[in-house]
Amino acid sequence: MALIKYTEDHEYISVEDGVGTIGITDYAQGKLGDVTFVELPKIGEKVKQGQPIAVVESVKAASDIYSPVSGEVVEINEILNDKPELINQEPEAGAWIYKLTLSNTAELDKLMDQDAYLAYASAEG
Repeated sequence: MALIKYTEDHEYISVEDGVGTIGITDYAQGKLGDVTFVELPKIGEKVKQGQPIAVVESVKAASDIYSPVSGEVVEINEILNDKPELINQEPEAGAWIYKLTLSNTAELDKLMDQDAYLAYASAEG
């Protein structure tokens, strides 16, 4: 079973076998409104925890996506090039943004579990 963690910037990471699948939460897509474009990272790109890695543009704003952990991008969700609106429809399922191999699994300990994230998001309003 995958381990799922969340950031204060409303990204999620689902980790299985040392690979993290990253996207934005349902809460985040709701705040963004209709997503019109996703700028994906490049395969092979190395990223540090908290560093901007992708951009999601909506009718309201463009928002940086920050990497929840450090690692190397191994896969991108190319479907989002043609169907960015999937982020509004399936933010925490089919509309993941990228996958990476984790370079430091201890970084996961700095992230929130689902209960903590839901409390954080509801407090933010």
